[in-house]
Amino acid sequence: MTGSRHLGRRIRWADLLFRGSTAACAGAVLLLLILLAVFMVHGSLPALSAHGWRFAIDRMWDPTGNHYGALPFIYGTLYTSLIALTLGLPLGIMTAVYLVEIAPRSVRGPVALAVELLAAIPSVLFGLWGIFVVVPRLRWVEAHVLGKWFGRLPLFSGPPIGIGYLAAGVLLAIMILPLIVSVTREVIVQVPQIQREAAYALGATRWEVIRIAVLPYGWRGIFGAGMLGLARALGETMAVTMVIGNSPQIQASLFAPGYTLAAVIANEFAEAPTPLAISSLISLGLILFILSILVNFSAQVILRLLGRRYGAVGH
Repeated sequence: MTGSRHLGRRIRWADLLFRGSTAACAGAVLLLLILLAVFMVHGSLPALSAHGWRFAIDRMWDPTGNHYGALPFIYGTLYTSLIALTLGLPLGIMTAVYLVEIAPRSVRGPVALAVELLAAIPSVLFGLWGIFVVVPRLRWVEAHVLGKWFGRLPLFSGPPIGIGYLAAGVLLAIMILPLIVSVTREVIVQVPQIQREAAYALGATRWEVIRIAVLPYGWRGIFGAGMLGLARALGETMAVTMVIGNSPQIQASLFAPGYTLAAVIANEFAEAPTPLAISSLISLGLILFILSILVNFSAQVILRLLGRRYGAVGH
């Protein structure tokens, strides 16, 4: 009996220690998030006091005149991220579907490994590749395809210089692809095999099985993969800085140069001429932080709304 009591006490103490250590780790993550937010809010106070709420909607960024506005960078961040998601999400979903549902076993491994290796490539290498490979080819596509056939539309107007929103969006699409493929692939793998078999038993083709039995079941996970990719695209720095053109202007054309929040912080923080300039750059970081939170919050709200509408499908 004594031995059993000692063993029970040891198990209780081990359980309490494990519970406390895991709670401490979770609390540390929350504390880091709070400290980061406090630092950015404190660092942004001089800029917010000088410019007020108009800082977020002002279009002028003039360090020499001590006038700062964040709107061109917010626009560039959202624009390039939207391009990346538009290009990367369908490609990622189709790649994941191919790897799980269509590809033979001898092909799945090498293709999956190649996709995962994309995630290990440093951002600066994507930027170099973008400058020397993507931009020249985009310049040709812009001049001879998009500009020639759709040049009258504001979206495809302007000189085809290669560097600009489209180049940054293409690079971001490639960079978020491994994340989207990995998450979507895991979601599709979790679809019960009985759903596929039931669809085949009703006479469905392979495409119909994927369309009516596989993708609807995993729509929540696929949506989450898209939101994770969007969050990654919002904060990407080096690759975007090297191909976007770094121009604080708001233009509708995909061919036009632009700027993003992360890119301007990386470019100008080391050479900020005044304390107000430093505070303004920290304010840009605060805006980027808020955008990331809003993306995640919006994703949760949309998931709940869609979950109520479609019931248990996709859980």
